[in-house]
Amino acid sequence: MPDTNLPMRAPWGDLAPRLTEITDTIVFDDVWQRPGLSPRDRSLITVASLMSLYRGNELPFHLRKALENGVTRAEIIELVTHLAFYAGWPTAASALAIIRPIFAETALAEADAQG
Repeated sequence: MPDTNLPMRAPWGDLAPRLTEITDTIVFDDVWQRPGLSPRDRSLITVASLMSLYRGNELPFHLRKALENGVTRAEIIELVTHLAFYAGWPTAASALAIIRPIFAETALAEADAQG
């Protein structure tokens, strides 16, 4: 089985190589690797922040990474439910629309990997 917990990398290296380099080395290789929080905890914080700030363009990437980092689907749904009362109901509904296909995609990938 291939290692699915690969280092995070910015997806726009062909378009903005310097921004990609900065993102990869500072955000992903430095900030995300600091010992003060586990990758799982950083994923929970990041998903909560992106959801609260309506950053739907970044949410799919970080949802996948959260699942790779051990955050469960149930925990993600609980995060959305909790934040609905702090970040707003429309924010939660928007996040769920993004989460549904990610969960379907990852469930399919898990089923394929099992046989």
